[in-house]
Amino acid sequence: MTSLRGAVVVASNRAATGVYDDTTGPLLVEFLVSLGFSCDRPIVVPDGEPVGAAIAAEVAGGARVVLTTGGTGLTPTDLTPEVTRSLLDREVPGIAEAIRAYGVGKGVPTAALSRGLAGVAGDCLVVNLPGSRGGVKDAVAVLEPLLLHAVEQIVGSDH
Repeated sequence: MTSLRGAVVVASNRAATGVYDDTTGPLLVEFLVSLGFSCDRPIVVPDGEPVGAAIAAEVAGGARVVLTTGGTGLTPTDLTPEVTRSLLDREVPGIAEAIRAYGVGKGVPTAALSRGLAGVAGDCLVVNLPGSRGGVKDAVAVLEPLLLHAVEQIVGSDH
């Protein structure tokens, strides 16, 4: 199988300005590589429109999956779902619902506050994940058994 390309976009005002190093993006790059995707370093951008621009650039560049982390909460700068929705051809709500349910089921009630989306943009699956390491680990547990199948289905592969 030809290596599919994946990308990770980190939405964080503080990490983008060097206040601290992002630790969620590398977890997601490692996850994608473990599934057989080729994936460069995480793209770290400020919250809001830069997230949408980074997602759009990766989709246009041939990425088959883009995982975002951060910007899904309730603060005024958490705009990842809004900029993502504008790029999607269709939503896949079950993925985001499963990620929230997994966290809540593990006893993390605040997982329900994530407003992350999942959907298809062209031939690419885009999934918004929470910005915490715990939220990312929970999302990886949900995505691991279904991500490759979903990416293959988008282009009409047999299943």
